[in-house]
Amino acid sequence: MTEPVSSLPETPASDAVAAQPVPVVQAEAGARRRNRRGGRGRAAAPAGAATAAAQPAASARTARPPHPVLLQLAQQYPALFGDSPKPLKRGVFQDLQAALGEALEKDGLKQALALHTRSTRYLNAVASGMARHDLQGVEVEAMAPEHVLHALMEVFRRKKPREGEDLQAKLARRIGLAFVDSGLSRDAYLEKVQLRDPDAQAMVEAALAEVAAQDARAEAVLRAFEGSGADTVEAFADMYGMNIHQVQRQLQRAKQLKA
Repeated sequence: MTEPVSSLPETPASDAVAAQPVPVVQAEAGARRRNRRGGRGRAAAPAGAATAAAQPAASARTARPPHPVLLQLAQQYPALFGDSPKPLKRGVFQDLQAALGEALEKDGLKQALALHTRSTRYLNAVASGMARHDLQGVEVEAMAPEHVLHALMEVFRRKKPREGEDLQAKLARRIGLAFVDSGLSRDAYLEKVQLRDPDAQAMVEAALAEVAAQDARAEAVLRAFEGSGADTVEAFADMYGMNIHQVQRQLQRAKQLKA
């Protein structure tokens, strides 16, 4: 099953109709004002007409109900389709057909899986780099770096920033972490995660450049530590007035690069 890309629509759970109804109290007050302005001979609006007119708009705000097949899958496989879904193995459609047979209608299953894999909850799981799972909940395949990145870009596209929040900076950090977790070289990673949007591609390249700068600093810290004669990391950090936790992270990363 192909992972969603950044052009996918919003999660069905949050896909509500944008039109907002006129509050009933305001509508009835407006009707009374219009009656007063209309003078004699003009019939007043029937009682309850404003309320009836507002009801269709009010119901339009209701979010779409969950797909019935998704409800069935959540009951059958709660670890995969529940509140905290896990990424699904490729070919899970055929596995579900084989496992549940005629209990699942083919077109309904296709629709349900499409909705599920486009949901923000599922995309968050993919963006975390979690492995793919089979129907028994067993990890069967590592998540491809390009799928992690595409899910990450889509999750942040849907986010609404809080006051003072810099989502671009947060996304850049997440991209950098995804690149490090991939274990690939810069060129190999960029070859896998090519994006059509030039701005998005530029953001990825900038994030990788920041990782390269951080790696250079980490390697410099490792060389300094090895040449310092300090017996422990704590003594080295104290010698130079450095943050012990930051030094530990830098040394760990430098040793990974060296290995």
